[in-house]
Parts: sequence; C-alpha cells; structure tokens
Amino acid sequence: MTRPRQFDLIVFDWDGTLFDSTALIARCIQAACADLGVPVPSDEQARYVIGMGLIDALQHAAPDLPRERYQELGARYRHHYFARQHEIVLFPGTLEMLQALRARHHWLGVATGKSRRGLDEALQSVQLKGVFDATRTADETASKPNPQMLLELMREFGAEPARTLMIGDTTHDLQLAANAGTAAVGVAYGAHPHENFAGFDTRAVAHSVAELHDWLARHA
Repeated sequence: MTRPRQFDLIVFDWDGTLFDSTALIARCIQAACADLGVPVPSDEQARYVIGMGLIDALQHAAPDLPRERYQELGARYRHHYFARQHEIVLFPGTLEMLQALRARHHWLGVATGKSRRGLDEALQSVQLKGVFDATRTADETASKPNPQMLLELMREFGAEPARTLMIGDTTHDLQLAANAGTAAVGVAYGAHPHENFAGFDTRAVAHSVAELHDWLARHA
C-alpha cells in the first residue's frame, strides 16, 4: 500500500547537500582572500560561510576588508570558482533520490546561497533541468537564514509550513527552516559538522545520500 505523503513541498539546499562542492568553495574563498592580500581563513572558517549569499559570506570570511572592496573580493572568488566548477558533481545517489520523490508527486525546490547564474549553470551541467519545480537564489531574495526564500517557495505552491520540509548541510539551512516554521532534516556530509546541529529541532540527521533517500522514502 502506498504510504501517505507527510510533505507536499521538499526544499533542498544545493552546495554540500546535493552537489559535492564544499571543498572547492572553501578553496576559492581562500584563494580570493590571498589575491587581495587579506588574512586567509582556515578551512573551518571558509566552510562555515557556505550557504550564505556571496557578499554576506565574504564579510564573515574576511571581516577586516574595507566594505568597498567586497565586490572586488567577490569577483576574485567567482574567477576561481567558475574556472573549476566543471570538477563538481552530484553526490552519488542524488539523482535517483530526486527521481523517487518526483514519482511520489512531491513538489521539489531549491533554496541556495548561490547566485542565479551559478545555480542555472550547475543545473545545466548536471542535466537537472525539469527536476525542480522552483528555485530561489541569494541574489534574487534574502540570504539565509532570513526565511524569505523559503516563504516565497511555499507561497508559489500554496504549501503550508507544516507540509514543507527543508533539507540542508549547514546551521544556516536549519535556522532558515526554523525561521520559516517548517520541518528540517540535516545532512552530515557537507560543510558543517553534525555536532553543530544539536541546538536545532531536526526530524533526522542523514550521514549519506543513501541514508537521506531511505529516510525520505519512509517519512516524507
């Protein structure tokens, strides 16, 4: 017998949740800081800001840089990232998981700190066009953990917070869900260590895509 759906709308973060890109993003942040001669953040510091909008992330990663130079720092980050983005792939099993959710007629969304250009290029490169029903990026709405992008997605489909699930690899994603009043699942294979999720009300913490797929099949 088909199990009834608990969630109508399932929204995924992108980097570190579906896309295996956290290490590259951290290296590009570090390279951009080195280009401008400002202190280079540690791996942990660089990974912490993943999921925020670019300028917000860079302000955290390079707090001593004069405000008027963050656009320059962003340009250096984009230079390094777009030169190497072809190296990034979906986590194994991701496409099968998304296809299984579509077969159960969930609406699928993306809420990401990426730019619109960056997300569209990623969607094109991994042949995911048509898999997601709607997406929001940080340069067209508010950056996480402001709930605006998740609220916009819910309004687009008429989905209630109680019937919406946010899935992400950072505390920014979990705080986004809390701010929007939705359920949340954390994934422990991305940018933030799962110990950081302890203060959040998560339905589950998945340590692999296979574990996430299994949880969604049973509970979503």
